[in-house]
Amino acid sequence: MDATFHVAVDVDRDLVRTTLTGFFDAAAMGRYLDARAAAFRQLRCGPNEHLSLTDLREMMIQSQDIVGAFTTTLADPAFRSRRLGFVIGSSLARMQLTRALGGRLGANVRIFADMDAAEHWVLTGQDAPAAPAE
Repeated sequence: MDATFHVAVDVDRDLVRTTLTGFFDAAAMGRYLDARAAAFRQLRCGPNEHLSLTDLREMMIQSQDIVGAFTTTLADPAFRSRRLGFVIGSSLARMQLTRALGGRLGANVRIFADMDAAEHWVLTGQDAPAAPAE
């Protein structure tokens, strides 16, 4: 499956929503980075004050070159988010993401299996309320 991506900015919430799918090559990575830079120029908040929510549920396992490119991208201090949430499906993709994050998981970077829980945390900084017991 060829790579596709969508980057959208919710200016009122200082939120960048990204969806990445498929298998990236160097050309697709370049197009994604250009789209991401254009999206970040729409933000009105100060540097590193924005929020990011990234959907990787349909992203395939990537080549080592692309994992390296994502590692570099995620480490770029110019694009660091106040809170960065990822939604991911497979455990292998999760392992690649964890490697690409280079130890950044923690207080302001988290991985989720559920989009609603991820969005709640990104927007509020708090875990979503537990569903009532039946």
